[in-house]
Amino acid sequence: MILNLSAVAIAALLAVLAGQNWRAQATPELSTPYHAVALANSQVFFGRVEGLGTEYVVLRDVFYIQNRVVNAETKQVANVLVKRGGEWHAPDRMILNRSHVLLIEPVKADSQVAKLIAEQEKAKP
Repeated sequence: MILNLSAVAIAALLAVLAGQNWRAQATPELSTPYHAVALANSQVFFGRVEGLGTEYVVLRDVFYIQNRVVNAETKQVANVLVKRGGEWHAPDRMILNRSHVLLIEPVKADSQVAKLIAEQEKAKP
């Protein structure tokens, strides 16, 4: 009887440990269409994340914030959301080594970034 209880206790402990290991390795759920991705080199990009549980994270529909001088006399600077793809090599996605990704955060639908992305999507030809 004691042997059976010990076996049951060991089996239960192994099940709990296996469950904790599975949760620790589970891929987080992406809750919004766009996410902010911060890289180890201090750059931040916004886009649609794919392949989160893989060695390389893919970012599509990529945007970044660029500082632009609005008024040369006053040196007033404005932050502008820029869509990637207009560069000389015309990238359609970013493939990021996950070891260089520091964090991924959701872009809420009512955030300033989401509103600017929506405006740019409406202005597409």
